[in-house]
Amino acid sequence: MKTADCDILIVPGLAGSEEEHWQARWASRLPTARIVEQADWHNPEPEAWRGEIRAAVEAATRPVILIAHSLGVVASVGAAPALPAGVVRGALLVAPPDVERTPDLPESVRAFAPIPREPLPFPALVVASRNDPYCTFERAEDFAYAWGAVTVDAGESGHINVASGHGPWPEGLMRLAGFLKNL
Repeated sequence: MKTADCDILIVPGLAGSEEEHWQARWASRLPTARIVEQADWHNPEPEAWRGEIRAAVEAATRPVILIAHSLGVVASVGAAPALPAGVVRGALLVAPPDVERTPDLPESVRAFAPIPREPLPFPALVVASRNDPYCTFERAEDFAYAWGAVTVDAGESGHINVASGHGPWPEGLMRLAGFLKNL
């Protein structure tokens, strides 16, 4: 599959994706990509976020690829059982946060717990860092295993965001291309 053959739905996490974030960059550079907008990026509500993801998938006119980061991963995985069957062909899930065990998270983020553990109805890659402040690599591997996803070890990459030096993130774009090629 090529990017031109699908609707790429980008699902940011808490506070959205600032202009320099790799998700915002990809949304502006990939013609078939768009960001799934949320009503409130700073005070997330699980059901509202999952509902926006469902609505975006239902509105798609081509097969869907989900690209989620951080809390967007948890929201996307939570929305998966309610998505129309066969529409989502794959997901790139980057830096899932451990909303169950990470200390000092806002209550609005903790509201996304428990993290679903059911297998996803589509192929997925979980890209995880060994020094992500919001999730241990072992927990990310556990999530990926439960979801039936393949874990990609991003090494010591922090939360794979602008703060950790991942503005453009060309390695991620190459990983996406390889993933799409195999779908």
